Amino acid sequence: MIGIDTNVLVAFVIPEHPDHGKVRALIDQFQREGRRLAVTSGILAEFVHVVTDARRFENPLSMAEALTWAIFWSEAEEVVIVSTDSIAHEQWLLWLRQHHLGRKRLLDTLIAASWWAVGIQEILTLNPADFTVFDAFQFHTLD
Repeated sequence: MIGIDTNVLVAFVIPEHPDHGKVRALIDQFQREGRRLAVTSGILAEFVHVVTDARRFENPLSMAEALTWAIFWSEAEEVVIVSTDSIAHEQWLLWLRQHHLGRKRLLDTLIAASWWAVGIQEILTLNPADFTVFDAFQFHTLD
């Protein structure tokens, strides 16, 4: 299973995103290979927040369009919704303290801990720096 970060979902959906084509091609490749993709509810919430923001995109999605995409990802056969259980919760707090992470790293750390708790070792993100501190994941690139 491959953890899919918010920025990948945004690039997949927003045509004006500079990595739109590359992300679509890589997700298509994962589907052809039968790979399972993992997201969290936090990722989907962040996705809806980002794609509806007119300050980020010339043509943001409406809330209805964003929710349609969130539902699509939630119901896609190849997508697994990873929940935050008590093991992930404990790892989240441990990593925050261990790495002296601040308030701007709360959600990324929670996402990483949720993936880690279910054994995900591979992630696709456009910003690996958000997750390298944990030394727990291998990264897929768009190259």
